[in-house]
Amino acid sequence: MPTPIENYRKMVDQPWGKIFYDVIFNQLKFPNDSRLKILDFGAGFCITSKHCAKTQDVTALEPNEEMRELRFKSDDYTLIPQGLDYLKTVPDNAFDFIFCHNVLEYVENKGEILTELKRVLKSGGRLSIIKHNLYGRVFGCAVLTDNPKSALDLLEQKPEDSMFGKRDLYPNEYLTEFFGDEMELTELYGIRSFYGLSSNNEIKYTGEWYKSMLELETRVGTIDDFKRVSFFNHLVFTKN
Repeated sequence: MPTPIENYRKMVDQPWGKIFYDVIFNQLKFPNDSRLKILDFGAGFCITSKHCAKTQDVTALEPNEEMRELRFKSDDYTLIPQGLDYLKTVPDNAFDFIFCHNVLEYVENKGEILTELKRVLKSGGRLSIIKHNLYGRVFGCAVLTDNPKSALDLLEQKPEDSMFGKRDLYPNEYLTEFFGDEMELTELYGIRSFYGLSSNNEIKYTGEWYKSMLELETRVGTIDDFKRVSFFNHLVFTKN
């Protein structure tokens, strides 16, 4: 019987899994005239690491052995099978860009991790954080899974169960208040405003659906009203 992580790995190969990453790739912006040193903290299946390593120097940290075994393999990025302990050995100001995607929801030491990520980021460097968004999750429970009880629990700020343990839907304000004047929120996007609300998976295998939905998700991800109800928020901080 497949493990939850094996099922998750199969999901990211489906159109509704791939589009999540293609939206992210449209939102990430890199200079054309230089290669950046990038850290992917909690790289998971290394999908983002593999994509960005085509043009950038990427180090991927992933402590979960099962996720490493199922990762998108490539010789272009450097994989380190560790997490916070390794990060603490990295010198100050080591990276131009850091990814921390869907990690902080599942840990109790958010502050410790954020402090280390800020330390190893160069002045003027950027930190990309992707996190679940409360109101988007409420939509997902109430509409996609027809579970209004779970939606009500979320509104009561009760943690969700997930394959990685309890999921803490912490607010964006936690990050802006934590960083204060040291890190400025310079970009904010929404991800998955629409495609996660439909259970008609058959249409999602058509090229026309994928092309149009990717364009739609990319566009509405920049519109404030849609950001508020998207499943995920993508916050980019710049170190002062």
